[in-house]
Amino acid sequence: MSTTRRIHLRPAGEPALVQGMRAIHDDLKLPSAFPPEVEAAAARAAANPRWPELDRSDIALVTIDPAGALDLDQALHVERTAGGYRVHYAIADVAAFVSAGDPVDLEANRRGETLYGADAKIPLHPKVLSEDAASLLPDQLRPALLWTIELDRTGESVAVDVRRAKVRSRARLDYAGVQQRIDAGAAEPMWTVLREIGELRRQREFDRGGVSLPLPEQEISVVDGRWKLAFRARLPIEDWNEQLSLLVGMAAAGLMVQARVGVLRTLPPPDPRAIERLRVTARVLRIAWPSGLDYPGFIRSLDPSNDVHVAMLTACTTVLRGAGYAAFDGTLPAQSLHSALAAQYTHATAPLRRLVDRYTGEVCLALCAKQPVPTWALTALPGLPATMQASGHRANQYENAVLSLAEAVALAPRLGEVFDGAIVEVARDDPARGVVIVRDPAVEAGVTGGRSLPLGADVKVSLVEADPLRRVTRFELAG
Repeated sequence: MSTTRRIHLRPAGEPALVQGMRAIHDDLKLPSAFPPEVEAAAARAAANPRWPELDRSDIALVTIDPAGALDLDQALHVERTAGGYRVHYAIADVAAFVSAGDPVDLEANRRGETLYGADAKIPLHPKVLSEDAASLLPDQLRPALLWTIELDRTGESVAVDVRRAKVRSRARLDYAGVQQRIDAGAAEPMWTVLREIGELRRQREFDRGGVSLPLPEQEISVVDGRWKLAFRARLPIEDWNEQLSLLVGMAAAGLMVQARVGVLRTLPPPDPRAIERLRVTARVLRIAWPSGLDYPGFIRSLDPSNDVHVAMLTACTTVLRGAGYAAFDGTLPAQSLHSALAAQYTHATAPLRRLVDRYTGEVCLALCAKQPVPTWALTALPGLPATMQASGHRANQYENAVLSLAEAVALAPRLGEVFDGAIVEVARDDPARGVVIVRDPAVEAGVTGGRSLPLGADVKVSLVEADPLRRVTRFELAG
């Protein structure tokens, strides 16, 4: 379940944004390149992968990702069976190239995950691996972790297996292109099967009381000389494909929980105050949230093709605060559930972009083979939660800084304008300071007033500051 926000610039290369991105890199002390010894080790590894004996290049796998992506972690193939469905989900085998303690491994442990900014990224692994030798690029034989999951007719998992195998993707597809073919009735039959599985898995999620929170992409564009900040709604095929990733993550968690060894992605139940804040936000955005409708039901009521509803989905990320990882060997963690999914879950499908997935994959391989977990993976488990917490904090800082920059650039020409909004937060130590959300554009920013701010009230606010250099946007109560 991803919470990464991706911001795209139209046109790319706008000077104010390029300068702002450089400042973000400097302020957060982010790496700009891999050390030479890491690049050299990655090049050697790319030329000498460890190949598995099993050859499953007969499976007609394909990848589907955002257009232009080259770090392809997953390839899929789905089909109907007599009893339901079969899912083949191949995951890039980073451990076929990287060994514990080598330069690439040490650098990956320092980075933790790929950082996504505005039309740019700071990768977890050198590109010779992440976008070439280890990536599941089309028409290339690749080492992979091949998950095979049998589902019954309701979409419930009835059998799980993962093993190392050689695979070959048939095509590198993008979401928009496949969705267009689906909408035109010209898509290959497999995508109809994917839709069936995706919808069944969503129903099972509903029955558990869970809810997926897919984040939209945000775009900044120049229209008639004016900056515009907008959200791009997700396509249905993105949601169906995400259900496969969640399916594998839950299957991996199930294997580890049964064996009492591994690492889980956890999330405590949401703070009631966060839910109450979201109700205020919904009212500001003029989205109906009946008093008897719970949070999961409200999320399902939102229309991802509606820009305002997409803004609401972004605001709902506040309930994900407290997400973490819990490693265990012998005794399950006290908090083992991911509350949003209402299930036990782990990250297992993106090892090119997230460190922990390499280890969860290795644990599951051993468990399915009824072999001991490799020492290098087992000894790393206790330290993984702290490593991933640090990298997650850094990723959030980076994404928030990029978003703040984007908002400041978009609003800078509109200083002095008055906007409709509502107060969604009031500072405990200063009731005249808080947070306002405005409806158009859908921006959340600091606000001050000459009096106590009316929490939850509709207000008019004047834009008094939008500074791209400092990445600050600030409003004051008007009138």
